[in-house]
Amino acid sequence: TRYVAQTGLINPVDSGERFPNHLTPMAVKAGPREMADGQNKLEVTFESQPVGGLKYVKTYVFTRGDYSIGVRHEVVNVSDQPRDAQLYLQLVRHGTVAAGTMFGTNTFTGPAAYTNEKKFHKLDFKDIAKGKAEPPPAATDGWVAMVQHYFVSAWLLTGAGSDQLKREFRVRDLGDNLYSIAMVAALPKIAPGTTQVVSSTLFAGPEIERTLEATATGLDLVKDYGIFAIISKPLYWLLNEIHALLGNWGWSIVALVVLLKAAFYWLNAKAYASMAKMKSISPKVTEMRERLKDKPQEMQQEMMRIYREEKVNPMGGCVPIVIQIPVFIALYWVLLSSVEMRHAPWIGWIHDLSAPDPWYILPVVMTGTSLFQTWLNPTPPDPMQAKLMWIMPLAFSVMFIFFPAGLVLYWITNNTLSITQQWFINKRLGVLGKK
Repeated sequence: TRYVAQTGLINPVDSGERFPNHLTPMAVKAGPREMADGQNKLEVTFESQPVGGLKYVKTYVFTRGDYSIGVRHEVVNVSDQPRDAQLYLQLVRHGTVAAGTMFGTNTFTGPAAYTNEKKFHKLDFKDIAKGKAEPPPAATDGWVAMVQHYFVSAWLLTGAGSDQLKREFRVRDLGDNLYSIAMVAALPKIAPGTTQVVSSTLFAGPEIERTLEATATGLDLVKDYGIFAIISKPLYWLLNEIHALLGNWGWSIVALVVLLKAAFYWLNAKAYASMAKMKSISPKVTEMRERLKDKPQEMQQEMMRIYREEKVNPMGGCVPIVIQIPVFIALYWVLLSSVEMRHAPWIGWIHDLSAPDPWYILPVVMTGTSLFQTWLNPTPPDPMQAKLMWIMPLAFSVMFIFFPAGLVLYWITNNTLSITQQWFINKRLGVLGKK
């Protein structure tokens, strides 16, 4: 596998004359190579020999505790003729994408670009290979990035005058499963004996939203929330605020689900009350279906009569739950994409909420809560549907073995609170234990 950041100069004129690029040997200037104790900044400078009349000097500025690396580019014209040059900032990565976590879903992996006009723009490896990828048009703003689960690298043009540099956005299939995204900036004409200086930033680090927001406009969008980003972002904010109080991501997940269930309490109460009523008339419906099993039309009419007389809406338990589905899917993406879960412990044997439970305790508990919920729900009149209701939790339990522990904890908490509320409603309506 290969994953590198590259910079260099190219000649905009197709004259065959080359300038220093990322393949050009560069010598390190004398100076410290390590950050001493108590020192917060370290500068390391590389310098090329002249190529095509241009000398390229590149200085890396490292700051303690910062994922952003300052990169200063000095282009020195050592010839006796003016030179036109372009500076490219490029990221190259292998096109391997991690397997999906659930039903093939995973956070986005691949190149991305941003401009004020086109906003955040993902570029799929497959589209690049087919020649169908469409990077943003040239602009005087924007950045390029290479995104993967939890981490991102990005090239940004910074410093005075950077908003005057027109830049192009390019993607390429380099072969051997390698792909590149580059930002190519046209430099002002460089007179003989003068130096053109361009400042840039190479960000290489975790997708921590507040850090990304402070680094560049739109950079926080590399954290992939899928289609429910408008809901996921406030949920992440709330989760982060809870963590600031509790100091443990596992308990923060539990607390967030408790708050969500409290917010939807009355909506859930209506759904569970409707299901309880369905459960109470289940024996009557079963008897009727057995009696009229050879008369489907009459069976349908009789079933509608029972629903009308008992004042039961068959869809009453579904609608309130369907309304909540986007919220819980959005929370799923928050937990899936947040690097804060990586290596974050919860209790006892759970040392990493982003990894599967090593002892499979959480998936077993998850399966148990799902089966108990099935028992509480009304039994479908159709025998085949009734069997499927019991088989589905067992089938899902196989997938939950491979789920990150944080996601399983989220589902267990949600199920447990749902069971508690449904239990009390069933008990109050006198249908607990009925088939």
